[in-house]
Amino acid sequence: MGLKTLSENLLVPRHEIIPAEKAQEILAKYGADAKKFPQILRDDPMIEEIGAKKGDLIKIIRNSRTAGKATYFRIVV
Repeated sequence: MGLKTLSENLLVPRHEIIPAEKAQEILAKYGADAKKFPQILRDDPMIEEIGAKKGDLIKIIRNSRTAGKATYFRIVV
């Protein structure tokens, strides 16, 4: 039985779309506008799977041997 989605793969980190109001809080927290955040392409397989659109803020949670969990943010372009 094969995997049905990328999110079921243990090697793919969890991706979440941040709601617009929460995204504004995150941008303010880091003192940056969306143009200064790292980018991720709309045609990235995980972005397509979660249904994100251009301008969405994405939270990526990766497992880390040193930190336990590491959180990254990306803007969809």
